[in-house]
Amino acid sequence: MRRSPVTKRRSGRLLGSGVAAVALAATAIGAAPAAADTDDTRDARAAASLAGHWAPFDRCPVDDPAMLAADGDELAALCMASSSESGTMTIGEKTVPTAGTNLQLGLLGDGVDYAAVSPEGAGIQAEPVAVPGGLLNLMCPSEIPVLTSLCEKAADSTLNRVVATVEPAGTPTDFDLNAGLGVGQPIVTLPVKIRLDNPLLGGRCYIGSEADPIVLRPAHTSQPTLGLVRYGPDGTEVAGGELSNIGLSGADQVDDSFAVPEADGCGFLGTLDWAVNAQLGLPSPEGANSLVLDAASTTTGGFYTPAQYTPDQGQRLADYWHAAAR
Repeated sequence: MRRSPVTKRRSGRLLGSGVAAVALAATAIGAAPAAADTDDTRDARAAASLAGHWAPFDRCPVDDPAMLAADGDELAALCMASSSESGTMTIGEKTVPTAGTNLQLGLLGDGVDYAAVSPEGAGIQAEPVAVPGGLLNLMCPSEIPVLTSLCEKAADSTLNRVVATVEPAGTPTDFDLNAGLGVGQPIVTLPVKIRLDNPLLGGRCYIGSEADPIVLRPAHTSQPTLGLVRYGPDGTEVAGGELSNIGLSGADQVDDSFAVPEADGCGFLGTLDWAVNAQLGLPSPEGANSLVLDAASTTTGGFYTPAQYTPDQGQRLADYWHAAAR
């Protein structure tokens, strides 16, 4: 039977409540592709609208083989959804807003250690955001002749618009449950990259890559508010329901320790990489950059007591998930 790489196992000792044990903190960005599903399964999940308290988990990878293999005793399968509606990322002296992001993951754990399983495609869905001031703000003014020419062209509003999108650049690692419940400690390691879209920069201009990502380690700046709801298989709230959601909300997350690598693919055949690097000061070292995620919110859900569903807890979770789809 295939198992997820959780480092510590407790055979027969998934303590107490599965979801209550995993009250994982908000992580608003970053995830990577999981093992492929069939086209029918992937399309059904991508389009799913789930009933009641199942609703946050419309992209949970319940059909991933590792999730299905969870027995509820040594290993339990859970769903996690996290979001932030706004924030900022500062690279050197340039600040760009972040828009709405939604991260969804499956979690496999033993009550102490948890490994992430990403949905097909990517765990993160991020809204593109227009860079304030566009190319004129990003690269101008400049005393470099080539950039001066670009700045003049960018005065045209069509050429000035720059759209930034955060994308995954690897698999999340280093989940820390205690850090998620507290303040000031990195919750998870998130490799990401930023795509800059503009007619002059082209559509393949990236800051960061899978080989050289921006590595974020967000931490809460204040204690998040904790909430618990119990519900039945159909998503309807019920006292003592066999399923439960843990919610964490209201706390900002910050990281000011990451480095930012050079840009790549900007302009025809990358001819403007050097220009983007020069204006943004890339590569930018640790301590010169920061990320702020406003009021991040996370919901983690699954069976309140996974061991009751041994040996097929993961399969039962998938069955309930599909039954809740509408």
